[in-house]
Amino acid sequence: MKTRKFGLALSLVLAAGTILGACGNSDEKDNNGAGGGEKEDKFSIAMVTDVGGVDDKSFNQSAWEGLQKFGKDNGLEKGTGYDYLQSQSDADYATNLNNLVRKDYSLIFGIGFMMMEAVDEIAKQQKDAHFAIVDAEVNQPNVASILFKEQEASFLAGVTAGLATKTKKIGFIGGVEGAVIERFESGFRAGVQAVNPEAAVDVKYSGAFDKAELGQTIAATMYSSGADVIFHAAGGTGNGLFKEARDLKKKDPSNLIWAIGVDSDQTAEGIVEIDGEEHNVIITSALKRVDNAVVDISKQAKEGNFPGGEITTYGLSEDGVGLAPINEELANKADIEAAVEEWKQKIVSGEITVPGTRDELKTFSAS
Repeated sequence: MKTRKFGLALSLVLAAGTILGACGNSDEKDNNGAGGGEKEDKFSIAMVTDVGGVDDKSFNQSAWEGLQKFGKDNGLEKGTGYDYLQSQSDADYATNLNNLVRKDYSLIFGIGFMMMEAVDEIAKQQKDAHFAIVDAEVNQPNVASILFKEQEASFLAGVTAGLATKTKKIGFIGGVEGAVIERFESGFRAGVQAVNPEAAVDVKYSGAFDKAELGQTIAATMYSSGADVIFHAAGGTGNGLFKEARDLKKKDPSNLIWAIGVDSDQTAEGIVEIDGEEHNVIITSALKRVDNAVVDISKQAKEGNFPGGEITTYGLSEDGVGLAPINEELANKADIEAAVEEWKQKIVSGEITVPGTRDELKTFSAS
């Protein structure tokens, strides 16, 4: 399989208030099937979510926002031009992919590495259909594989955490263990190490991307053990982290505990109202621009340049990952912003290479 990097222009896909239609719209929450219909000459796109769901406020939602952005920018209608199918369990993946093939979508996205086997299986069976898989490599000529340098975004999140912590105890909550979440973990730990080598990072995995209650239980244990900053790379499970942080802050407003989001800017999940004033427990989020990648691959496919059989990788240099704005409530916000920019430039210039595995982390040096 060929590997290539494809640069993104942020201006193509970013705008303030980018579509958030994945939440709260009843007609988009129909889990029973995308519209499809009679085969048309018009280019069309669709996606299958993993079990996290289209409104996970994270990975799947970002992908859906990308589909909506591309669809509306190209005059497509939901249900025929762009749509999604939601998976309730792993068993739904292959069925949903086949359903979209039968509805003649021009390009079908499988969202998440857990869908790798299903995409590989259906791509072999449906050789005339075009697929794209996010966060995995499928070596088929009709599949475009999309990867990200998650470690680069999480490194910047680690820099933020390392400079924000007062207790020098930091937490990391992962979802299902695998290469993708290992990149998040390794980059985050490297970022903390780079700016605060005395800080300890407690790593725990929930084993799920859709269990908010597990995320809250893990977060409660970490906070009670002295952690004051926790970063999650756990999809919907991370919503439990935010709930625990909000609850603790509301119970004791003087409690300086923080959370860091993932994939999308999750600032809205950290709002706490105290004595009539809004506060926020989320410092920032490690951005993984799945929406950008979806738009980019869709654009290539529509123009007749579908990158089947190739791996397209998005990092800081390609505007495929990044860091959301820093919370105004941090006393050292300006110092953190300056440090984040400094380390970002070192990564983009190649001065440092962020570790993407635990083995690479063992030999990593920021000096």
